[in-house]
Amino acid sequence: MSPTNAPAGAVRQGSLRELNLALVLGRIAAADRPPSRADLATATGLTRATVSAVVEDLLAGQLVSEADPAPRSGAGRPARGLVLADQGPAGLGLEVNVDYLAVCVVDLAGQVRHRTVHRADLRPVDPADALARLVELAGQARADAARQGLTLAGAALAVPGLVDDAGMVRLAPNLGWRDVPVPALLARHSPLTEQVPGMPALVVDNEANLAALGELHSRPPGPASFLHISGEVGIGAGIVLDGALFRGVRGWSGEIGHLPVHPQGLPCRCGGRGCLEQYAGQEAIVAAAGLARAELPADTATARLAELAEGGDAAALRALHDAGTALGVAVAGVVNLLDLDTVVLGGGYAPLAPWLCPPVLAEIASRVLTAAWSPVTVRPATLGAEAAAVGAAGSVVRRIVARPAGWLARCG
Repeated sequence: MSPTNAPAGAVRQGSLRELNLALVLGRIAAADRPPSRADLATATGLTRATVSAVVEDLLAGQLVSEADPAPRSGAGRPARGLVLADQGPAGLGLEVNVDYLAVCVVDLAGQVRHRTVHRADLRPVDPADALARLVELAGQARADAARQGLTLAGAALAVPGLVDDAGMVRLAPNLGWRDVPVPALLARHSPLTEQVPGMPALVVDNEANLAALGELHSRPPGPASFLHISGEVGIGAGIVLDGALFRGVRGWSGEIGHLPVHPQGLPCRCGGRGCLEQYAGQEAIVAAAGLARAELPADTATARLAELAEGGDAAALRALHDAGTALGVAVAGVVNLLDLDTVVLGGGYAPLAPWLCPPVLAEIASRVLTAAWSPVTVRPATLGAEAAAVGAAGSVVRRIVARPAGWLARCG
């Protein structure tokens, strides 16, 4: 029977193989312990012969490897479990923020294999120059990955602003970027990663969204619904509902930093007044604590704030309390609207969580309608201050796991 005469709904042999590859690899990735071929046959419903053939393809493509067999009593050779390979494809995570550039490499198992953070105030830097610096850091990461037996199979770039479907940064107010064609600017340089059939070479997304995805897929797994807030110079939020990122109609949801907490308050770079960033952004907290004149880098400023707060410094404690109160006002509105029970503090907020959480919780208790019956947890991010870059790299890895056939096509 020719393909044109095939019955409706028939599955091409190639498509069936792709589905089986993704099914088996997904099971290996999600398993709490290394599954054997027999375990995979039972879990997937595939025949043992099919599973064995699929596993051989995955082994040949360096997507999985065999674990050392567990000790076994009785006769017979112990079955070898399968794990995600620690060599082969990996994801490249990139981040441009107001006062730093970050690059990281994550392998298939989600382990960070390379990380670089370059501190610099990027507000006076032209976008093309900032991206050129990032490419240089990415080149160093690529070389280090190669030394570890890893091949970068794709990249994701986190930016603190509004990003459209084509990767254009429409507005990043704290960077001063407007309508910046990021993919076109990066295309001027050598490719950052290998080209893999069926996978984009580069994805550009909002940094808070990628940080939230990193938190969602971290180990051990957390809740399926939560609000992740990245506290840098600007403040962004990633909203996760039932295990999926909520992006909104245009993909621009989560701009919590521009919710007004004092409607007639301080002017903001976005053009509004009284935005949360002006009261709980990193620079606002540092200034309120009396550290602005020290011109400390962001990482040093956060560490210094924590040091002063631990020592009982009145100005630092007051600054953190006031920032937490403003943050709590905004968070309470989101919780009332979306009925969330978990708030995750990431970015620069993560190390300051011991002092920010109490006032945030106090505002939630007094402003959230259901607080008496449905308590809200507020905690620091599992991935800490580097969640966006790690989440970006992890998003690449998850695409490989979801569609391994593309990587295998490149290999052979």
